[in-house]
Amino acid sequence: MPLPSRVTDLASFDLLLSVAELGSIGRAAQAHGMSQPSASERLRTLEARVGVALLDRTPRGARLTTAGQLVAGWAAPVLARAADLDAGITSLRADRQSQLRIAASLTVAEYLLPAWLIALRTVSPDTATVLTAGNSVHVAEQVLAQKADLGFIESTDVPSGLASRVVAEDELVLVVAPGHPWARRRRVTASKAAATPLVSREPGSGTRQAWEHALEVAGIAESAGPLLEMSSTTAIKAAAIGGIGPAVLSLHTVATDIATRTLVRVEVGDLDLRRALRAVWPSGRTPRGPASDLLTIATRSLTNRADRR
Repeated sequence: MPLPSRVTDLASFDLLLSVAELGSIGRAAQAHGMSQPSASERLRTLEARVGVALLDRTPRGARLTTAGQLVAGWAAPVLARAADLDAGITSLRADRQSQLRIAASLTVAEYLLPAWLIALRTVSPDTATVLTAGNSVHVAEQVLAQKADLGFIESTDVPSGLASRVVAEDELVLVVAPGHPWARRRRVTASKAAATPLVSREPGSGTRQAWEHALEVAGIAESAGPLLEMSSTTAIKAAAIGGIGPAVLSLHTVATDIATRTLVRVEVGDLDLRRALRAVWPSGRTPRGPASDLLTIATRSLTNRADRR
């Protein structure tokens, strides 16, 4: 039920109690961080709303009338309960802000988030982090369903209902085992790569979407179906290393394998395989607390890499 109009302005009743305690409208105004004219006007409005005089005003100060003393006595426990309500809400907010729920694509979760979370620990040491890893479609669903406070995706398109910010740059690379025929040439055409079944991530994966998008941009409308679908980057790398077939993966995930020649990078002509990795959150909501801190850390890492170039 709606509150009666005479008791909706609890701040004015609180000001009245301060006048009773301090014996002066001026001192009460100072305690509430307002000017004396503003406090006087507020108290006159309260008296008009209540319908009786609440204060005796004299050159030496102000004191409550008999009616004012009654109103103050009734208001005191109400204001105390309001303070309890505020303390409870503050506690809930603190509990919520002490936990950060993250949903991240596999590439981000395995190769970028660990460093970001270490940095977050220095600015928010009491934050408990809960991480869910999955493909980009799953991440978007988690954020839209408010099951995650912040998400990180690899897909080229940002789903409706989500705001986003680029936090990292990435590049897809085609890799093969050292014994594969392409390992000697180190380069294939886009049409040849598209016509070759690959060891691939599942539908909904940002890596797979980015590869298909690059082929589409290059004018290649059709490509061979996957040789093998896997939902784990580690499993795909193992399959490629074992010679099952070529694979397209994030450079973040295979940089060490390429350096040690466990895998060989094969250039794909006429394909732009660069992509942006994005943080996402519900549209119309600004990330706050630890989520805002993590977003700042991730964005700063992108800026730092650009500055080093």
